[in-house]
Amino acid sequence: MTQTDTSGPERMLPTPSHTVGPFYGYALPFPGGEEIAPAGHPGTVTVHGYVLDGEGRPLPDAFVEVWGACPDGTVPRVDGALRRDPATGGHLGRNGVEFTGWGRAQTDANGHWYARTLRPGARGGGAPYLSVCVFARGLLTHLFTRIYLPGDESALAADPLLSRLGERRGTLIADEESAGTHRFDIRLQGEGETVFLEFR
Repeated sequence: MTQTDTSGPERMLPTPSHTVGPFYGYALPFPGGEEIAPAGHPGTVTVHGYVLDGEGRPLPDAFVEVWGACPDGTVPRVDGALRRDPATGGHLGRNGVEFTGWGRAQTDANGHWYARTLRPGARGGGAPYLSVCVFARGLLTHLFTRIYLPGDESALAADPLLSRLGERRGTLIADEESAGTHRFDIRLQGEGETVFLEFR
């Protein structure tokens, strides 16, 4: 997008960049966005944590999108979570039975987020992981990362990405708090910054 410079001969100037928020109040959050797994499913795991800025302060207006494979490692092929009623246009949400693999969580006033999903299975030669996309104020574009769940140390040790990260690999591995509950804080910069990925 461009804007016109009216101070001299007409010429087009680039429009200044905008940061990613905070302006999420309409349409992006949706009811039950963090509830990815069907209610009552026996294989459900909860991943939760905080989105933190460079000084370690929690961000109350960030978004965390999570995507994961099915427990058998296949890609979910069912309708997404944003189903609409064709008659009224209203929000129907998930059908409560099928696993879509995708969800969106908004941080609360304390910068906390969570997602309830199914433990992903391995795809390809690496350890299973959840893909994550982070939107937050001050970011010119969203950030990508991964969450590896503990439990299979041999798979984590052999993972191609983790094996290249050295001492920073721990920023991508969640801590197990209890059976089925994992803590994963996302540090946008500074000490302990989460490893972010760039796709080309």
